[in-house]
Amino acid sequence: MKKLIVVQDPRIFKLGAPGVEVVSSKDYLTDPRFAQLKNTRIFNLARSFAYQSRGYYVSLLAEARGQKAIPSAKTLLDLKNPRMVKVFSRDLDEVIQHSLQHKEKHDFTLSVYFGRNVNPRYDKLARELYKSFEAPLLRARFVKGEKWELRSVRPVAYKDIEEEHIPLLKRFASEYFGKKRYDSAREDKSAYDLAILVNPEDKAAPSNKRAIVKFRQAAEGMGFRVDIIGPDAIDRLGEYDALLIRENTYVQNHTYRMARRAQREGLAVIDAPDAILKCNNKVYLAEVMEMHHIATPHTMIVHSENRHQVGGRLGFPVVIKLPDSTFSIGVEKAKTPEELEGILDKVLAESDLAIAQEYMPSDYDWRVGVLDGKPLYVCKYFMARGHWQIYNWNSASKEDETGDFATVKVAECPKHIMDAALKAVRHMVGDQGLFGVDIKERDGKAYVIEVNECPNIDHGVEDVELGDEIYRRIIGSLKRSIEKKFGIAPADPQANTAPQP
Repeated sequence: MKKLIVVQDPRIFKLGAPGVEVVSSKDYLTDPRFAQLKNTRIFNLARSFAYQSRGYYVSLLAEARGQKAIPSAKTLLDLKNPRMVKVFSRDLDEVIQHSLQHKEKHDFTLSVYFGRNVNPRYDKLARELYKSFEAPLLRARFVKGEKWELRSVRPVAYKDIEEEHIPLLKRFASEYFGKKRYDSAREDKSAYDLAILVNPEDKAAPSNKRAIVKFRQAAEGMGFRVDIIGPDAIDRLGEYDALLIRENTYVQNHTYRMARRAQREGLAVIDAPDAILKCNNKVYLAEVMEMHHIATPHTMIVHSENRHQVGGRLGFPVVIKLPDSTFSIGVEKAKTPEELEGILDKVLAESDLAIAQEYMPSDYDWRVGVLDGKPLYVCKYFMARGHWQIYNWNSASKEDETGDFATVKVAECPKHIMDAALKAVRHMVGDQGLFGVDIKERDGKAYVIEVNECPNIDHGVEDVELGDEIYRRIIGSLKRSIEKKFGIAPADPQANTAPQP
């Protein structure tokens, strides 16, 4: 990836970042050469970032040209919005209080240079500010009332940096640009950069180790440079063109934040933050399924005012789910009114709403994998031994935590199962992305249980029919998203054509 530093006047720029071209904001905005660049990162150090200023237009036009800018135009507007600053301040509260607890004065200004501060004591706070407001040079003002609050954050022009800070600024800049993977020359200038997010601590990872190897091999075979990253890599996402999340996703943890950051950075993302937001919530699922007349087990949205109606309406046993339950975690079965009361007490203490659902026993659940609106794979997942769910996290033995599986050819999937799966995905999230639809079958009818935005792709399970092709199709979806952004026609428009039932 080519890199440009844009400043007001390159003649007074003293950082001298190796491997990075330094250009004036005037040249960047007016020279046709820069408008034609693709796969390029713009580091905007212009003199002014006011709305409709030259610095603002550098970031705005970078986006229009399919380039990536730090800071982005959206970030520049966020920095001008006190309400947005207040939102981010709440997220940073713990590190703010810890970092400034020793300060006696009630007003403090912190300079952030490439995610660092000249005083190592404030480095953690500086890094967190950089992650939230991704701009190379920032100045943050904190005011203490009952506690410290972030009052304002603004980008700083290079000319406004204190002279005594310049030696450290040079070092920070050298480290900042030096750690970028794409600094070194490479033969294939058209190659893209892919990050695959995995987490060794994930209790039920959606891809086993061999599948991750397969994803890497498929991506490298399609011209990608690949990094396997962990949860601590959020501040490195700007280095990449695409993010593939192979960790269970939740709205309240780093997976959603990383997906959101990647989307804001212009990366192609699987799983997209909108998909995480929608599919993680069973209340949203229940509303969408009902609105579009998609069959599900009888379902009731439960709250404190109607909880007493659950047993009478759905009978026993009855299944209770937290809205963001996944992989059978946060899902319980009540066999009696007493068990139901205890479960609802616990669930409604955690969430204002819960899902109660008719218990529909079965030997297995169907899972239809869907990629960009087309079927990708079909599996049957059998219940764990002696248990009513696919996963039994309380099992005494590791072998009995999950049930068996049987892969079914896409062309042999019953039509009513396939139709229900594709319809559910279409109305839940549209026709872009990777999803898995869980379906129960009773008396020849399909009942959608949930739509998963991070479905399993395990070597030896979901890839039985397609083999390595399943990994190429998923990577191909990301590649097409990148090329669409850059205005490049895909080399193989039929790369995602799956067998039709």
